Amino acid sequence: MRGKHQGVQKRLLDVNPRAFYMPCGLLSDMANSSLYNVFANSAKRWNLLLEYVDDLTLKSFRVTRWESRIESVKAIRTQAPKIRDALMKLVEFSIFEFILSLVIWHDILHKINFLSKNLQSEDMRLDVAITSLKGLVSFFENYRESGLHQL
Repeated sequence: MRGKHQGVQKRLLDVNPRAFYMPCGLLSDMANSSLYNVFANSAKRWNLLLEYVDDLTLKSFRVTRWESRIESVKAIRTQAPKIRDALMKLVEFSIFEFILSLVIWHDILHKINFLSKNLQSEDMRLDVAITSLKGLVSFFENYRESGLHQL
């Protein structure tokens, strides 16, 4: 159910006709693919990136596929110094918070992707799935408390 005629937006507007609605998928897609778009939307910038990065290329991701998210982050994390040089050339995204969030996202998405693949295996048992999910919750709790100290 999408759209202003039958989806969430319509329901919100039925409750409050003056409500402002912004689909969260649009926001998350915009935030997660902005680095890719910086380079991919210009042949000149893409060629500049290729001058610095030769192994993995930046990838866009599909919102419904966890694996595409980890692949997007992995492409950046493993080539971070080279991508940083290209970004410095463009004078974009050269802030500490970007690199830090990239490392954090990789750690988190790596765990989620690993668990997601395990949960999809044909021989997965319910007790093992529950234990794995509890382990993921424990990882998040530990990471929240001491994740940056482990880097």
